[in-house]
Amino acid sequence: MPFSNDKPRGNDDRLSDSDTSRLSESMTFSSSDNESTRESFTSDSSSKQASPASSPPKSVTLDEVMATTRNMSNLVLAHEIVVNENFHLDSIDPPENSLEGRVKQIVHKAFWDLLEAELNEDPPKYEYAIKLFDEIKEILLSFLTPGTNRLRTQICEVLDADLIRQQAEHNTVDIQKLGSYIINIMAKLCAPVRDDDIKNLKTSCNVVQMLRDVFHVLDLMKMDMVNYTIQNIRPQLQRQLVEYERVKFQEVLDKSPDALSQTSEWIKESLDNALEARSHENSTCANGASMDNLSPTSVLNNGFLKLLQMDYQKVLPETLITDEFRIQELKHKLYQVKLIACVCLIAQNIMGSCCTNEFTDKMKEITAILLQGVNNKKFNLKESLNTISIKICFELNKSLTERDLPTLNAEAQANLVGQICSIIEKEHPIYNLIEKRIQGYLSKFLCLPPPFKQVPAIPGGLSSVHMEMEFIGVHFTNIVNFNKQVYGPFYANIFRKLLFSKTPGDKVQSES
Repeated sequence: MPFSNDKPRGNDDRLSDSDTSRLSESMTFSSSDNESTRESFTSDSSSKQASPASSPPKSVTLDEVMATTRNMSNLVLAHEIVVNENFHLDSIDPPENSLEGRVKQIVHKAFWDLLEAELNEDPPKYEYAIKLFDEIKEILLSFLTPGTNRLRTQICEVLDADLIRQQAEHNTVDIQKLGSYIINIMAKLCAPVRDDDIKNLKTSCNVVQMLRDVFHVLDLMKMDMVNYTIQNIRPQLQRQLVEYERVKFQEVLDKSPDALSQTSEWIKESLDNALEARSHENSTCANGASMDNLSPTSVLNNGFLKLLQMDYQKVLPETLITDEFRIQELKHKLYQVKLIACVCLIAQNIMGSCCTNEFTDKMKEITAILLQGVNNKKFNLKESLNTISIKICFELNKSLTERDLPTLNAEAQANLVGQICSIIEKEHPIYNLIEKRIQGYLSKFLCLPPPFKQVPAIPGGLSSVHMEMEFIGVHFTNIVNFNKQVYGPFYANIFRKLLFSKTPGDKVQSES
């Protein structure tokens, strides 16, 4: 519609069950934890698109910046289409009380008032109407598929602007008839979901309102066509997405040589942590940790796992920008699961053999409800944990009473409340235990080859949240595996630069 500024927006279920495991075929570099780092990264097996070369800093033009932005937008869109089957686009209007919304209303009202004033003149004027019919013709033609030449010719003949202008000069234009023709064509081209909208168009008696409604339905049909196209190209993108993302990212890197700075820092940090841990384990090594037995896959997996920790507030690596929202969602969900597991484990320890599976499920349900919104900045976690502890004490004594067992004394109840309320304190033993076992569980998950025929055994203390942990493990591993497929050569190149530019035992130096 003239002056229309509707903006498409992607709607999706970020954690849908349609995961990316079907895309994970094989990693670009070896996944064996027994490989030598030097053996893994000395072979030059990547193509130009896969092996970014370092470049000196250079100034970039506005055109290059815009081209980089387009490449990133295309990369993100293609990735979202493939990994999320629920992804689709919607037309959205700005809020009515917003400045943009008010401006749009004013401009639209002015246009339609001018059209109505022209048609009400004696004799009527059709200049605005002709422009509308010409625009409608172009929209209808855009819906046609190759081979519909007869209908294409008919639409061009009936809605020919020159013909309508000649009819206007002789005052023989039948706006109502043209509108009926347009509605009939729309009925043939629209999706079944728009049938009711088309029927409503036929009941309109006011010409201006009819044209206004026609444009509204045409906007809906355009979105239907876009989403239909997305569904059709998804299978092809699934087969080519790995190479497509790699090529697009290389194009970004060609125009912005520092586009891997955060990724390099992230890998450097993970490598430093691995060397430090190895140094503590092998105190007999004179020069600190040896790199000879470091597995690049293990180092990279530890880097991925760090992204799920709540205390990790650094900028996400550039290579994970397409999955940023999904990783944040999993990170927040994992934090809630940790707290639930801690509460259940504390209560189970207090109850001992008196704790039943039914009561554990009850505690889990109570805790999950009271922790909803825990990742909101305004959420008062301390107050919620206090409420949870009081509620669990009540339910616990109620359960014991129903089974004719002695209830908890005041000291035991105070102990339970104190342990639950102190979960958020630093170095809490239960929380640290749960954290360590979760990291071990997810680490085993990342070592599994897709598809996951058998998931790792759930560690002790996590049985109350085993379904949630399996959900997180599957989705996170799918993200990681696909990311390795696409960006493995880039990671390999970064590892070479970080490892072979230093001596064993030294801290890895950041890339300039």
